Amino acid sequence: MYNCSTTPHAYHFVIKTLIRCSQWQELDLVLDRLEKVEIFETPEVIFIDLIESFGKFNKIQESIDLFFKIPNFRCSPSVDSLNCLLLVVCSNKGWLEMVPDIVLKSRKMNIRIDESSYCILIKALCRINKVNHAFGLLVYMVDDGFELDEKMCSLILSTLCRQGDLSVDAFTGYLEEMKAYGFCLGRLDWCKVIRFLVKNGKGRDALDVLNQMKVDGIKPDVVCYTMVLDGVIEEGDYARADELFDEMLVLGVVPDMWTYNVYLCGLFKQKHIDAGMDMLACIENVGCKPDVVTYNGILSTLCESGEFKAAKEVINLMRSKGVQNNLKTYEIMLGGMVGQGEIREACNLLEEMVGKGFVPQSSTFFKLLPALGQTGPGSRELEVFSKIIDDCAALQSSGKT
Repeated sequence: MYNCSTTPHAYHFVIKTLIRCSQWQELDLVLDRLEKVEIFETPEVIFIDLIESFGKFNKIQESIDLFFKIPNFRCSPSVDSLNCLLLVVCSNKGWLEMVPDIVLKSRKMNIRIDESSYCILIKALCRINKVNHAFGLLVYMVDDGFELDEKMCSLILSTLCRQGDLSVDAFTGYLEEMKAYGFCLGRLDWCKVIRFLVKNGKGRDALDVLNQMKVDGIKPDVVCYTMVLDGVIEEGDYARADELFDEMLVLGVVPDMWTYNVYLCGLFKQKHIDAGMDMLACIENVGCKPDVVTYNGILSTLCESGEFKAAKEVINLMRSKGVQNNLKTYEIMLGGMVGQGEIREACNLLEEMVGKGFVPQSSTFFKLLPALGQTGPGSRELEVFSKIIDDCAALQSSGKT
């Protein structure tokens, strides 16, 4: 009407307005005119914004179709529009199978994927736990002439640590190969490695990793020390546990409550009852106050090792410190009482537990039933047990736990 040439900027403005108003039919008409009527070279940024917007509205197929039509708009697509499409497709698990085809077709469009493209794909593979493929892509990325991305290595390492069926040897193999490519682990990475080894019962290997950290000039923090301490105690290497605890103090690494919980359980596992009770009484002086988690850990250790008398002393200490029993405390003590044949005491404790609003687990009843069968019909224990079952049913119907 005004003899003005429509500009790319005007098209961009109209397209963004139509998207904001979700007027998709009108958008198709505008794009059709842009493709078939106009003669100017369309800026790639218009298609990047469109692909991103399609992704936000879960129009994945539309974003793919648009990407491959970009040349029709007198525009040469680059890795920027490809990466935008990869982000859209990789954000939806159901469309991931389209990625290889997209990458292959983009090569025919003379688009060479760059470092950021590899990172997008590696992140997507790690998100769906395809760690072997992610690692293979990392290797291909380096072989393709790009520098090793430390963040991608850390991400792959985190994904490896989440694999429940991964063997320690396989984990170590991946780690050594990444290091061979130049991956330098940071403190958080070392912490992940230690956690994985301890979780898989390799406390001594975790100790070796801790020592390697120090060789590499990284000072382990209290989390690393505590995890390794837990690992060597689980393996029964109490001498090394003592050395490790002393080393923490010498290096100025301040133990926290988790550290003390682990070390206390180690003392009680060795049946060093007096030493454990002395430390329990002293740790409040260094700013750590034992809580119900601390006491539950100690009680569990004592009951498992048959030191039920000491467990009762710990219960008394809990009460004197004003620490309230929780469900786990009761379950631990009930298991210990049944193991010691103290059936009447167990029934009394069960009654107290239900009276405070805790519903016992089914395993607790199964532990008690064989012992109750030996008390004979009409016994006090059976009467209490019957009342407890009625009380539990009332608690459950009221929604309490």
